[in-house]
Amino acid sequence: MIEGDFQCPNCRDLGFSFEFARPALPNHPALLAMIHELKYQRRIHLAVELGRVASRAFADDPRLAVALEEKWPLVPVPLHRGRMIWRQFNQAEEIARSLGRHTGLPVSRVLSRVRSTESQTRLSRAQRLKNLRGAFELSRLGKRFAGEKPPGAVLVDDVFTTGATTNECARVLRRAGVQKVVVVTVMRG
Repeated sequence: MIEGDFQCPNCRDLGFSFEFARPALPNHPALLAMIHELKYQRRIHLAVELGRVASRAFADDPRLAVALEEKWPLVPVPLHRGRMIWRQFNQAEEIARSLGRHTGLPVSRVLSRVRSTESQTRLSRAQRLKNLRGAFELSRLGKRFAGEKPPGAVLVDDVFTTGATTNECARVLRRAGVQKVVVVTVMRG
């Protein structure tokens, strides 16, 4: 774990729409294997443990105290309808549900993925940013949520690699009026 202020040298010159991203753990082979089993082998029961791991971010990072105090919603990064049909569940939403049980925060599906994109796994940062442009928008629930000018939201995903996915989601939320967006993931990619 990194103590004190830290700025990723790869991210230093980038402007993100979220305040900060907090992976619960750094890259760890066993944890990555669990995430892959959840996503690609449909071992949905692993989301319970992954949500528990993600909850460590709230215990370890005082910057997340405001989200707990003000009951910011956990917003899972959405899957496109086609991917959802193929996978049969959204791993980020399942992790967020478990995380919600550990933190007491509500889970809100305020975003939808309106454009199918190619897998991000083999793309550069620039390619990822371009690939995701316009892929997300507010859901019906999201429009009501944003209309209330909420103080904040916690985006939840499984892995934080370049921040391209969470940045695009945060950009949509911020443009809609959400004042602060933070990101919590199970691990750093």
